[in-house]
Amino acid sequence: MKIKITLKDPDGFYDAIRDAAAASLASINGISDEERETLEENRHGEISESLSKWVEYGEYVRLEFDTEAQTATVIKQ
Repeated sequence: MKIKITLKDPDGFYDAIRDAAAASLASINGISDEERETLEENRHGEISESLSKWVEYGEYVRLEFDTEAQTATVIKQ
């Protein structure tokens, strides 16, 4: 049996992307807090864009579960 589910979590996606952007810049030394914030915002936008094929409006994701094959798939938008 195949089951399709749509999940909505605006804060979860935003926070996870923000954390990933900050972590990717953690090893950069010698920049100001303002510069780091700007870089994080830019990186956040890049990550959000790359996820947009799976995440709609920054908060919806559609999943398909196949109970016979024991798989789960993220459905592209």
